[in-house]
Amino acid sequence: MENQNDNKYLGQEKVSKLLFKFSIPCILSLLISSLYNIVDQIFVGNSSVGYLGNAATTVVYPITIIAVAFAWCFGDGSAAYLSLCQGRNDTKNSHKSIGNSILVTFIVSIIFMILGYFFMDKLLYGFGASDVTINLARDYFKIILLGIPFYMLANSVNSVIRADGSPKFSMAATLLGAILNIILDPIFIFGFNWGIAGAAWATIIGQIASFILSVIYFFRTKTFKLNRESFKINFEVFSNVIKLGVSTFITQMSIVVISLVCNIMLAKYGALSKYGADIPIATIGICMKVFSIVINIVVGIVLGAQPILGYNYGAKKYNRVKETFKLVIIATIIVGILSTIVFELCPEIIIKMFGTSDNLYMEFAIKTFRIFLMLVTFTCLIKVISIFFQAVGEPLKSAIVSLCRDIVFFVPLVIILPRFMGVTGPLWLLQ
Repeated sequence: MENQNDNKYLGQEKVSKLLFKFSIPCILSLLISSLYNIVDQIFVGNSSVGYLGNAATTVVYPITIIAVAFAWCFGDGSAAYLSLCQGRNDTKNSHKSIGNSILVTFIVSIIFMILGYFFMDKLLYGFGASDVTINLARDYFKIILLGIPFYMLANSVNSVIRADGSPKFSMAATLLGAILNIILDPIFIFGFNWGIAGAAWATIIGQIASFILSVIYFFRTKTFKLNRESFKINFEVFSNVIKLGVSTFITQMSIVVISLVCNIMLAKYGALSKYGADIPIATIGICMKVFSIVINIVVGIVLGAQPILGYNYGAKKYNRVKETFKLVIIATIIVGILSTIVFELCPEIIIKMFGTSDNLYMEFAIKTFRIFLMLVTFTCLIKVISIFFQAVGEPLKSAIVSLCRDIVFFVPLVIILPRFMGVTGPLWLLQ
């Protein structure tokens, strides 16, 4: 029997204490998750393939974002629905939303994996691979595809575990995968001399471990229980999940559109500049991975707040909703300002972690960091506001916030500006 009363403390305990309790594990979980790609970039960049390997992983990165866009759409949607059900004392439908989400995530992951193999070269060239990097990108991507079902399912249920009141378990599942990835990367890349393929194998082994631990959690849930009925498609319930998760999907897919358009323009105008096509692709990949650390911190703050927001909104305790949102905004501004100072004053230190190359590479990398991350605080605030609307059951507003910045303004300008500013044009729009 489900026990919605287990989460009544969300409407009673001090908001700042709740936010700290939920957000810290969530932040750590997302930071650990971001280590998958960052660690790969560091080890690959310091291997024999150098920055060309980083260019290859940069090409693959937005394709994996498409996969996680679906996973987070279903996972965040069912998590938000679970929190709202808890606030309304609705014990009937929450488990159905979670079971449906798991089933659909699995189906989509299999389709994604098959399509990835059939259209591999078209995807890789489309996202910026050159004739120099295509073989490296293939070697990496064909292995990453094997782990897609585990990757998507682990990311989808992670949101549900947090909403069920177990942010520490969610963090532990992600931490296990990241630790394995960090341990196996140097062994596979340097010890076994597998190169970029070794980085891919280390990544999917970590993803499988995270998935297994997440599955174990569903035998000890707090506020819902899954049964056969949970996995029967219920269109009414699942439509609510989609509505609540669509803003996450749009946000993630906008990253893909940005990456696609940006990589195309960087490759095109890079080839016409002294930097060539591959240096801009490699450096923007590193910059986006570092940027993801900052974004994951602020997203962790607001996702940690999601159960608090959803529960209190569902319980009509709007003063607690406002107080939670105010604390989230203050924390986001602090993180953004501190990050900007670091990125503007000492980009060289960060860049050298990912391997060193010639002077042209360092020159463009420093320029990329300083321009790309100049207004990181405002980007963080936009993300937080979008997720807030999702948490309180306002998916349309959330989608509008995401679309305005990432699609409506970005895409036309990223095509126009390079005509006047050359290869640095796209960098001014990625903030």
